Amino acid sequence: MEGTTLNNQIAIVTGASSGIGQGIAFALGKAGAKVVVNYHSNAEGAQETVEKLKSFGTDAIAVKGDVSKEQDVITLFQKAIAMFDAVDIVVPNAGIQIDYKLHEMALEDWQKVIDINLTGQFLCAREAVKLFLKQGVRDHISKAAGKLIHISSVHDVIPWSGHVNYAASKGGIDMLMKSICQGYAVDKIRCNAISPGAIATKINENARDTEEERKEMLKLIPYGRIGQPKDIGEVAAWLASDHSDYINGETIYVDGGMTTYPGFKGNG
Repeated sequence: MEGTTLNNQIAIVTGASSGIGQGIAFALGKAGAKVVVNYHSNAEGAQETVEKLKSFGTDAIAVKGDVSKEQDVITLFQKAIAMFDAVDIVVPNAGIQIDYKLHEMALEDWQKVIDINLTGQFLCAREAVKLFLKQGVRDHISKAAGKLIHISSVHDVIPWSGHVNYAASKGGIDMLMKSICQGYAVDKIRCNAISPGAIATKINENARDTEEERKEMLKLIPYGRIGQPKDIGEVAAWLASDHSDYINGETIYVDGGMTTYPGFKGNG
C-alpha cells in the first residue's frame, strides 16, 4: 500500500523489531507515516526496522521498553512526542506465548502472558487515549483525533487448549477494544483490532519447520498459504487511513479463512 495516505502522521508500533510488528511498521512507513519503533530486547532488529523505514523516505526512531511496565509505556509516548510533537496512530502489537497444558501451567507463566499481551495493550491504549483527547482532530492530518489498532489473534474466538493464557489474553483484547470504542468514539477516536491467523514469524517457527508440519498447518487455512507480516501491515495501513474512517469497534480477521473452521467442511 505505497502512497501518501498517512503523510505527516506519526505512529507508535510496539514489538516492531521483527515479525508482524515490523511488517506493520513498514506498511505505515510506505504510506507516509513517521514511525516510533518500540522493542523489548532486539535492538539490532529495531535498528534494521528504522533504517528500512528511512530508506522509504520517512523518519523513524527506535525506543526500548517493556509494554507490561507502566513507566516504560509512559516514557515511550514521551519520547514520541519529544521527537515528533504528536502521535496519530498507535498499534499495540507486542505479544508472547508460553505454552503449557492448564494443569501444568505455573501462575508466573499465566501472569507473564497476561501482563504483556493484555495489560501491555491496556497501558498503550490508556496513554494513546489521553494524548488523542488532548490533541483533538488535527486539521489536514486525519478526520479522526487518533487511531488505535490492537493486534489480537484468531484465538480471540478460536479456543486453544494448551495455550489458555494466550487465548484468554486475546479474548480480553476484544472487549478492551470494543469498550474503548464505545466510550471514546464521540471524541473522534477510532479503536479497532486486527486478528491474524497463521503468519510466518518466529512465534510459530516450531510448528512449521518441517514439510509435514507445514502441511498440517495448511489444513487449517482454506486459502492454502501461510500469511506474511506484510499481509497484516497492509490492512493496518488501510485501517489507519481515512479510507476506513467509518470503521470503529471492529475486528478484522486476516487469516486466509481460518475462522471458518475448515475441519467442519462437508460435515453438515
